[in-house]
Amino acid sequence: QDSSDDIEDVSLFDADDDLSRRSKKSKIRHPVASFFHLFFRVSAIVVYLLCELLTSSFIACMVTIILLLSCDFWAVKNVTGRLMVGLRWWNQVDDDGRSHWIFEARKVSAQGSRISSEAESRIFWLGLITCPMIWVIFAFSALFSFKVKWLAVVVMGVVLQGANLYGYIRCKVGSRKNLTSMATSYLGKQFLRQ
Repeated sequence: QDSSDDIEDVSLFDADDDLSRRSKKSKIRHPVASFFHLFFRVSAIVVYLLCELLTSSFIACMVTIILLLSCDFWAVKNVTGRLMVGLRWWNQVDDDGRSHWIFEARKVSAQGSRISSEAESRIFWLGLITCPMIWVIFAFSALFSFKVKWLAVVVMGVVLQGANLYGYIRCKVGSRKNLTSMATSYLGKQFLRQ
């Protein structure tokens, strides 16, 4: 058993009890969390695209973008992932100095279904996957256009949003499974079918 990765099926801050009592009228149960899940991500991209039009100060643009990216990282990692899809991850260092990655998933309710809505799940995963891809495109654009000063900002976008993407994929898929072996087995099955 690998002690560096732990996955637990636990109730996240007793959110299951509160969510099961709410009515199921609205498809989006956490509109504020859904808004902020996309707000910081999209704002950072918009500021990056319009920054040279709005101001000539590179430092002001860089600080604004990095603050938006940091707010996004914190909000997605600590709030929106837990509320919207019932997943949470973090790193913990024990007394011996060893690092342990912990991945949590919300318990399945008594009816056998997860409490999070399908609309929130789509919003969460669409924002989580699309925005890092946009930052990767920005990285290649900055690299090939020789805008070296913007490359540092873009790399921060790739790293912060990519870390959340990686953490939530590990939560969703399972921390003990090797992602490359899963991809290889999937491609092998597809090849054999054809």
